[in-house]
Amino acid sequence: MAITDWPEGERPRERLLAHGAEALSDAELLAIYLRVGVRGKSAVDLARDLLQRFDGRLGTLAEASLEELASVSGIGMAKAAQLKASFELARRALSQDMATRDTFSSPGKVRDWLRLKLSTRQHEVFMALWLDAQNRLIKADELFSGTLTQTSVYPREVVKAALANNAAAVILAHNHPSGILKATTADIEVTKSLAEAGKILGIDLLDHIVIGNNKFISII
Repeated sequence: MAITDWPEGERPRERLLAHGAEALSDAELLAIYLRVGVRGKSAVDLARDLLQRFDGRLGTLAEASLEELASVSGIGMAKAAQLKASFELARRALSQDMATRDTFSSPGKVRDWLRLKLSTRQHEVFMALWLDAQNRLIKADELFSGTLTQTSVYPREVVKAALANNAAAVILAHNHPSGILKATTADIEVTKSLAEAGKILGIDLLDHIVIGNNKFISII
């Protein structure tokens, strides 16, 4: 059955207009973007197929290549290009907000950006967000990358990067490719070591965020 044949109160577009975008599921939001389905499938069915192909995770979908998106039946290269463009616009919007606003007063935006950046990486990546005295982003650095289970973080290199960027504060982040959201002993020890180094140099460690399965925890 086509979406136009659904009761009006169940149609994604009408639900968005009545209740706001936040009331819709991921599949419903994608369906509005896709606009139409294919023979035998509504746009919502097609959106569900698309999500299922990428483990039900928007972060994985956002990182998929054009070829991977287009390989889903009913998507094709044109829709794949539109999806890639929309995800890139979302990244840029978050990055611009981080660059122009008081970053630490908007922790949700920082975490959203980090989830987009790190949640689908197949190897562990350790990042530093260098901030100025007004907590505005100077630079986002991917400092170290490792295997599926471990990254070697060298405090001396982190300190050198902080000084090179003339940072007044830093937000650290890394991902757990396993999806397990639990700080390891090594995570906690590295955080303590870098916090102590920061105190000596006058650089505030504002947070250390761990990303896993498109969710996060804070070590600090």
